[in-house]
Amino acid sequence: MKARFKYRIYPTRQQRNRLAKLFGCVRVVWNDSLACCQEKYTLREKKNTNYELQKLFITQAKKTEYRKWLSEVSIVPLQQLLNDLNRRGEWSFAPTKTFSVRQKAREKVKLLNHQNLKAGNQNKLLGLL
Repeated sequence: MKARFKYRIYPTRQQRNRLAKLFGCVRVVWNDSLACCQEKYTLREKKNTNYELQKLFITQAKKTEYRKWLSEVSIVPLQQLLNDLNRRGEWSFAPTKTFSVRQKAREKVKLLNHQNLKAGNQNKLLGLL
C-alpha cells in the first residue's frame, strides 16, 4: 500500500527569490536543449549524449557573458533536467501539430465513423444485420 501525503510550504522572501531564480534557469536550459534536440531530429542527425548536452548548455553557457547568471544556482537540477530530456524517446522531439477545437472534433467524428463502419462490417459477416 502506498501512502500519499500533501505538504504545503511557506518560503520566506529570500527563499522565494532563490526558487524563482532556480526555476527560471531550469526553464532556460530546458528550452535551449529541447530546441537543439528538435533541430537534430528534423535534420535526422544523431541525438546528443548526456555529456554533450551538459557541456553545451551548462558548462559552456556559464562562460558566456549572455548566460553567466547560470552559475548562481545549483548545478544538480540543471543536470537532472538534461538527464530527463535525454531519457525521452526520439519520437518526443518531433514537432507537434496544433489543432483547433473544430479540427479535433472532426478527427473524433472520423474515428467514430470508422469504428462504427468496421463494427457494421463485422456484424454483416456474422449475419447479424
